Amino acid sequence: MPAGSNPQDFLIQFAPILLLLGLFYFMLIRPQQKRAKEHQAMLSAIKRNDTVVLSSGVIGKVARVEDKELGVEIAQGVTIKVVRSMVTEVRAKGDPAPANDSKS
Repeated sequence: MPAGSNPQDFLIQFAPILLLLGLFYFMLIRPQQKRAKEHQAMLSAIKRNDTVVLSSGVIGKVARVEDKELGVEIAQGVTIKVVRSMVTEVRAKGDPAPANDSKS
């Protein structure tokens, strides 16, 4: 250490850097980890007949559930195989009643 400097000056120099690291953790890293954990929980809860939105924007109903893949019906009789991690949103749980049914 140069003559005349003390350990407090050293700590004062690094205090803003430590403050920025703490701010980055609480503003960027922690919320991202929380979102990733929520997304993983959503993916593990997907079951048959759920309506899902894929990362490409395709909306379909889950017809088959496997470990890492899903069978998603995007049109009547058209089922595609999708990697489970490409699901961005689960819109409706289960089998909702059709809205356009005529009441007889």
